[in-house]
Amino acid sequence: MFKLTTERLALREFGDEDAPFVIALLNDPDFIRHIGDRDVRTLDDARAYLRNGPMASYAQHGYGLWRVALADDDTPIGMCGLIKRAGLPDPDIGYAYLPEFRGQGFAVEAAAATLAFARDRLRFRRLLGITSMDNERSGRVLEGIGLRRDGEVRLPDGAECLLYKIDF
Repeated sequence: MFKLTTERLALREFGDEDAPFVIALLNDPDFIRHIGDRDVRTLDDARAYLRNGPMASYAQHGYGLWRVALADDDTPIGMCGLIKRAGLPDPDIGYAYLPEFRGQGFAVEAAAATLAFARDRLRFRRLLGITSMDNERSGRVLEGIGLRRDGEVRLPDGAECLLYKIDF
């Protein structure tokens, strides 16, 4: 099983056992506002989301969104990882955190480790990032790991996003 560690964090592949955490994360009002309502309300919904999303991506691409936890006690705090998204020419980095773990540098720490993994282990030539048009905090995370704003993009679902990129 994949595992990536930083000074304060442990990132690993999601499993069915993470369903309760996923319900909390995906129903956070900021997640719904900036990322979208994934209609995950029950444990069965969460397991289906994990199987059809992150777990399917691991099998198809060898990467996906990973569970982010505090390294010292394994408390899950968010997710971060790589997504091969329809409508984008290259993989993008995605992340979301529970409100009580924002503003402490965890997003930048996990995103920097994810970027290094994409560059050094997966040998990506470019990495993208997208944010909702008004999500300045997320844009600062992307800029903090070296991505630069590169215009706007409309995804196949109609969402208009700010586009960021970095070439390796």
